[in-house]
Amino acid sequence: MWNICVVTSTRADYGILSGLLKKIDADSELTLKLVVTGMHLMPEFGETYKEIENDGLKIAEKIDIAEKGDTELSVAKVMSNATRKFAEYFAKNRPDILIILGDRTEMLGVASAALIMNIPIAHIHGGELTFGAVDDAVRHSLTKMSRIHFTACEEYRKRVIQMGERPDTVFDVGAMGVENALKMEKFTKAEVRERLHLDNDKPYVMVTFHPETQSILGAMLQVQPLLKTMKAHPEYNYVITKANSDAGGLSINELWEKECKIEKNWNLYASLGAKLYLSAVRDAQFVIGNSSSAILEVPSFKIPSVDIGDRQKGRIMAESVIHADNNEEAVSAAFEEAVKARREDRFKDMKSPFGEGDTADRILEHLKDALRFNKIGGKKEFYDLYRE
Repeated sequence: MWNICVVTSTRADYGILSGLLKKIDADSELTLKLVVTGMHLMPEFGETYKEIENDGLKIAEKIDIAEKGDTELSVAKVMSNATRKFAEYFAKNRPDILIILGDRTEMLGVASAALIMNIPIAHIHGGELTFGAVDDAVRHSLTKMSRIHFTACEEYRKRVIQMGERPDTVFDVGAMGVENALKMEKFTKAEVRERLHLDNDKPYVMVTFHPETQSILGAMLQVQPLLKTMKAHPEYNYVITKANSDAGGLSINELWEKECKIEKNWNLYASLGAKLYLSAVRDAQFVIGNSSSAILEVPSFKIPSVDIGDRQKGRIMAESVIHADNNEEAVSAAFEEAVKARREDRFKDMKSPFGEGDTADRILEHLKDALRFNKIGGKKEFYDLYRE
């Protein structure tokens, strides 16, 4: 039996990982060691570790790495806390492999500790590009620290190999978010409106906006074109989920809280949880903001996404994703285009570029094969494409 440590730090990565976590937990050959950290433990982000407990998963450890504030300094301190505290955890609890997802800065601290402790790392969602955030460099750093890679599409797989990873350690498995969108049990339309406290029949739009950490504009200026566009369209309800803990995120959330006291058709939530979020997306008119979920999960529901600014720039995008530069004219035009596309049901026949919903099983198959035949130990070599 192998011990599989999975670290989750946000509502977003837990939502993506939840299906895989349940399959690991149910597998007779594997023991899940789920470690919860970061935003999950912070009251201002909804203490979302409680959602994990409500899902019936046992949390092996809660590791608090938080720092006050949302500045670059506080983010750097969080990374430092993660390195130190996870090193202490791994010294006492050595898993056979560590699974991490994506590009969060705190995961760089977690992975650094595992690397020094000689714990193999499996990385999910490598090879992607996001030019508007420091996450881009973090993601590539995590790739170089990892022994086995699970990418969301073949183009991303090729990019990981281009970075010097052996082809037999890099697997195109699709996106877990697509699997969740297609297979996770959902609430009914009436249950969604009740849980979101939408007490009228007005259609709603889903909104999530995170700071662009590579932008020369401050977070408060970044969100203004979206805010003004929403105010110009009071014919919709708005279901807003808070920004994450990146530098500037707390400032954006304070602005949302202030505006939601004025705009009675705006509804703000620290977290909806994966089931309610995906159920709400299914029945929404469209999704707007700059969250990765608008690129990965939302296209599976055949509805439009409006992607604002450069935070997700560089990712492969389905035809249902409407991009807008971050200015009021462009955001307003993209909003109108999304309204039109939804009315025309323009994307009803579209297929997601990120798999067909069997990602968790494919990850488990490759993971167990690597563990069974010891394919992730020993010296790691750089794979040179020019030698092919």
